[in-house]
Amino acid sequence: MAEHDTTAPSSGTKAAIPTGRGTLLGAIFLMATSSIGPGFITQTTSFTVELGAAFAFAIVISILVDIAIQTNVWRVIGISGRRIQELGNIVVPGLGFVMAALLFIGGLVFNIGNVSGAGLGANIMVGVDAKVGGTVLALAAVAIFLSKRAGMAMDRVVVVLGALMIGLTAYVAATSSPPVGTALKNSVLPDEISFLAITTLIGGTIGGYIIYAGAHRLVDAGVTGPDRISELSRSAVIGILVTGVMRVILFLAILGVVHSGASLDPESQAASAFQAAAGAVGYRMFGIIFAAAALTSVIGCSYTTVTFLTSSAKTSRRTTNLLVIGFIALSTVLFLVIGAAPVQLLVFAGAFNGILMPVGIGVIMWVAWRRRDLLAGYRYPVWLAALGTAAWVLTIYLAANSVKPAIALITG
Repeated sequence: MAEHDTTAPSSGTKAAIPTGRGTLLGAIFLMATSSIGPGFITQTTSFTVELGAAFAFAIVISILVDIAIQTNVWRVIGISGRRIQELGNIVVPGLGFVMAALLFIGGLVFNIGNVSGAGLGANIMVGVDAKVGGTVLALAAVAIFLSKRAGMAMDRVVVVLGALMIGLTAYVAATSSPPVGTALKNSVLPDEISFLAITTLIGGTIGGYIIYAGAHRLVDAGVTGPDRISELSRSAVIGILVTGVMRVILFLAILGVVHSGASLDPESQAASAFQAAAGAVGYRMFGIIFAAAALTSVIGCSYTTVTFLTSSAKTSRRTTNLLVIGFIALSTVLFLVIGAAPVQLLVFAGAFNGILMPVGIGVIMWVAWRRRDLLAGYRYPVWLAALGTAAWVLTIYLAANSVKPAIALITG
């Protein structure tokens, strides 16, 4: 069936409801691939080297928490037909503007890192200079939003690149011969429990803009209202599971190399692990995976950040796309001028994202519990609201942890 490209509805009009599955699949992979960025790969590798098979438990717990949160976020945003900052402004006047400001600052800093990661991936993949590679891949992202059917183009690109990353990583995982039995045992009965790993994974998977990427895409595409509940809930769960699958196979790929006793380069553990598992081919594959992860994160970060600065009902599709292009261009220019984002900026951006997470989820849960009028009269399931509220409490703890490094920088 035909798909409608509705990245943003025309000014003053409501988007048509798409009839195909492409938009749902695109939203799923937009959220999933947005979380599978350079930081995702680096964190997963680092914790696997540190914890070994015991890291499996952290992955399982983080997936369960992510599902509890994402299901509530997608359902509330989808049923209401409003973006999170619009709900924020209704619940507490002005709150949505504060959320948008925090997300813009954090998104810009992290997008510099995404462009930098794209350059590094291109360097590993074909040996081109990192700044040249980053610029070329950023231009590829720009080309998507120059398309007359930018929404459809974005959906298809993130699906293809997401599938490519999973497929190549699965090949390396099979090559590295990981101790699957030991990993399965540790997923339930871990030899060691790392709360740092669990909280880091949760923050990295649903922190900042990532948690809203897919839901905002569906609002823009017109997949809204109580009659779309099953699609919204199913898409949220599948999105987290796609991210989980990538996390698991990357974990197994690295675990197999660690288990074999191979020595990894401390400056580039993931790249050297892929090289140890599959030789020169594995090393080039890692370059492809890293570049694809960075490119999809550039797309997801830029698109979602702009949705915080615009209106799905009042901003035209052309204006939205131009703003996304401008955001990518700004991130790329800053990358070329300063290189990778300084550690201090990344720490502060992490703090902004940490603050945004409990605030945004708090808005979601308030609407779920108290604002049935915003949900078209839909009676929200008490069990789901309770589950989301419990997860929201955890995000407050994550926020406190993310702010600590920023405070440490200020106080010296």
